[in-house]
Amino acid sequence: MSSSESSFAQALERLPHGEAFRFVDEVTHLEPGVRGTGRYAVTGEEPFLAGHFPGRPMMPAVIMVEALAQLGGVVAQSGPEGALSDVRLTAMRNVKVFDAAVPGDALELRVRIVGRLGNLIQIEGQIEVGERTLMSAQLTLSGQKPATGDGDADFG
Repeated sequence: MSSSESSFAQALERLPHGEAFRFVDEVTHLEPGVRGTGRYAVTGEEPFLAGHFPGRPMMPAVIMVEALAQLGGVVAQSGPEGALSDVRLTAMRNVKVFDAAVPGDALELRVRIVGRLGNLIQIEGQIEVGERTLMSAQLTLSGQKPATGDGDADFG
């Protein structure tokens, strides 16, 4: 494994999600704290596809949003601003779904950090399959700043 492959694998390990709820298979490019790209392959074996929709499975849009949020968390956690704990998706704006992801699709995830304020992180992202854009969204992530250990409360 090359050093870049190793750092991408380490970046994925920063996600708090268990493998059963991880929608980023690999990080393909990482500019720490700024932007990143990743992939997720829709295999057709995902449990949620059995009911969404029988005989015509497609990845739910809310899970595509989650994939962008997870990659955004990887990018944000890798930046020089320092890591936050318990990073979560807290807001969604301008979510636009243009097409469906179906079994056999290899999703190309792209995110960039567009702003930070304390424990809030604003990201923009999109999902593509080849030349097709499936989704675009503006998301807000939040987390907890690590304790400083100096006895001062951090209300930021």
